[in-house]
Order: sequence, then structure tokens, then C-alpha cells
Amino acid sequence: MKYTPREIMEFVEQEDVKFIRLAFCNVYGKQHNVAIMPGELSRAFTYGIAIDASAIEGFGGEVRSDLLLRPDPSTLIQLPWRPEHGKVVRMFCDIFYPDGRPFERDTRSILKKAVSEAAEKGIEFAFGAEMEFYLFKLDEYGKATTLPHDQASYMDIAPDDKGEHIRREICLMLEQMGIQPESSHHESGPGQNEIDFRYSDPLTAADNAITFRAVVRTVAAQNGLCASFQPKPLSDRDGSGMHINISARDGGTADLLPAVIAGLLDKIAEITLFLNPSEESYRRLGCDKAPRYITWSDENRSQLIRIPAAVGEQRRAELRSADSTANPYLAYALLIYAGLYGISHKLALPPASDFNLYTAPAQTLQTLQALPDSLGEAIALAETSPFVRAHLPESVLCAFGVK
Repeated sequence: MKYTPREIMEFVEQEDVKFIRLAFCNVYGKQHNVAIMPGELSRAFTYGIAIDASAIEGFGGEVRSDLLLRPDPSTLIQLPWRPEHGKVVRMFCDIFYPDGRPFERDTRSILKKAVSEAAEKGIEFAFGAEMEFYLFKLDEYGKATTLPHDQASYMDIAPDDKGEHIRREICLMLEQMGIQPESSHHESGPGQNEIDFRYSDPLTAADNAITFRAVVRTVAAQNGLCASFQPKPLSDRDGSGMHINISARDGGTADLLPAVIAGLLDKIAEITLFLNPSEESYRRLGCDKAPRYITWSDENRSQLIRIPAAVGEQRRAELRSADSTANPYLAYALLIYAGLYGISHKLALPPASDFNLYTAPAQTLQTLQALPDSLGEAIALAETSPFVRAHLPESVLCAFGVK
């Protein structure tokens, strides 16, 4: 439900809310927050709450380090794992300089700008994430290990699947927070799980991805486990991805999906740094079901982009390369811009790769363009990309090692 600032202050007073968490992400997508008391809420909406940017990774140095958080009232949710008496709520925030200028490394505002530019062209994008994660045991000191919670495999059931009740807790908690999971199951790796989201607008989808990671880690900790979203936590087992489902519409009858996919294929190598921003990301790509080549096909999980078997509003493209080390605000913004590029340039889809890339002969693979093979290669491609520089501030590029 969308609230106004006045409605939120009334809700806080009437519902025994004692703490309001003002949440934001650093440039890499890690969530931070500061908690305020109800008496400070009016000031937060009117002026903002000050933070020290120099203490936030990727936000800059000590010079001119004062920033202000202004809560977005449309993002109010109650945190169900906190007490019922003396409730705790959370809102995501926009970040500003003291003079009122938007902070250029606020990646949530970067996504807002992308959504606005698409809307000016009459185009609406929608996103849905499929996020994989591992559940690992803790050692006697409460530290995370790499010992999987179970030895189950794809879509196994209890008792082999020991993550069943944890996924249930996560889904129920997400529902309480107004986030609608579509499905959940055990994934292929031991202790590996997946929960998929219902489609939503880009900003809500990115907010939900950040919230999801926090909920998963919280529920895992409550069950004496550690949740890992790392792309390749076990070197000899399946990696974990963040498959991103994308659709676009213009209110008419035009089928925009082919041009959107063509735009993604055209720009994917240049933006891979922001979809796969860790060294570990590149140990996942090309292994098991993670893609290596810049290809597409219908209903083919060996490809970078597949079009699942769905019709009508459910018709979408699934991008399979990204992982959860990505900042979803940056990832979705760049995917929107790539889709708009394909639409505005009327790009045609290349021929589909309707074969299994994992069993294809070497001479066939040699004809295909590959994704970056390392973090260094991804950085180099971003550095020479006019497309990336046109859509991301220099300070953001600098934070990712782009010179």
C-alpha cells in the first residue's frame, strides 16, 4: 500500500511503532540503515537525516561527506521478525547533499531516472527475479562454514530437502511484508535453494530484491544457519545466479520483446561488470547451467537469454548471467537502457541458437561471442563503452574500477 508522510506518522502513532529504520544501499548494493525514533519522523520527511558518507563503502572520502536520507513513504513495511509491541518499520530512502542536490552515487535514484526516461518514450518495463542461495552450517563458534545444510538436489522433497521449512518461513515472512513469492524449491546443489518473485515495476522489484536478501539471511540465522548469495561458494558444485525476467510494453499492440532482447544482446558484454561485479562471478559463468556465450533461444537453459514458455502478460525474456553480488538498482537501470537502445534502433534479433551449448562442437562455439572471461576483462569493456558512460556517473564507474 502507498502512504503519504502524514499517513505514516498517524500509523506510527496508532500502531505502537517505536523504531523507524531508514534504509539505503551503498553503490555495490549492500543495505545499510539508521534507526530513528517516532519523534524524528517529521524532520526526516522535511529535511532528511544526516549520515557520514565517508563511512559507507563506495560513497567517497572525508571531504564534503555529509549526506541526507529522505524516506520514500511508498516503501513502508513492518519488519515481522521484530517485536509486536514496540513495532519496527522500514522505509527505503533517497539520498541528497545538504544543498538539496541528489547524490550521484545513489543507485536507487539512477534506476528512477531510467524508469522515467522509459516512461517519456511511453514504455513500461517489469522485472521479476529468481534468486538462488546456499544454506550452510555454522561452526561451534557461530561462524559460517561451507558445509551444506543438506545433500538434496533439484526439487527434492523432505526429509532429503532440509531447507523446506526455512523456505516456508521466508515465503510467509515476505507475504507479511507485502512481497509476493511465486514459487520455491530446492536447487541442484547441496543446500542450495531458490525462491522466485512475482513481476513488478523496476523500482519495486529492486527494493524487493534487497529486502529478500535481508529476510533470507535473517531466517537462516534464526535457524542456526548461514545463507550465502555468493555466485560460486563451492568450487565443485553449482553456482548461484540471479535470473532476471524482463518484459516491456508500450500500451499498444506492438511486440517489443524481440527488440528488447536484441538490445540486451548488443550491450551485454559492456554491462557485465555491473551484473557480475566480483572475481567469483567469473568462476560461475560457463559452469553447470550458467551461460558463457551471448546467445538466445526459446525454452533453452544453456543460453544467455531464453524466452520461457508463456503467453500474454507472462511473456518475457529471462537473462541468466547475473548473480546476487550485483546491485539490482544498477542492473535493472542498465537493462532498461539496453532494452530502450534495441527499441529505438529497431534492432533485429540474430538467429536463435536452438541447440545445447554444453554439448556443441568446438567449431560451433568458436563462432559465438563470449561474455567477459574475468573481472578485469569486464572492467576493460566497460571502460571503452560509450553506452555505459552515457548512463552511469563517473563517480559510480570509478567505484567499480572503471577509469
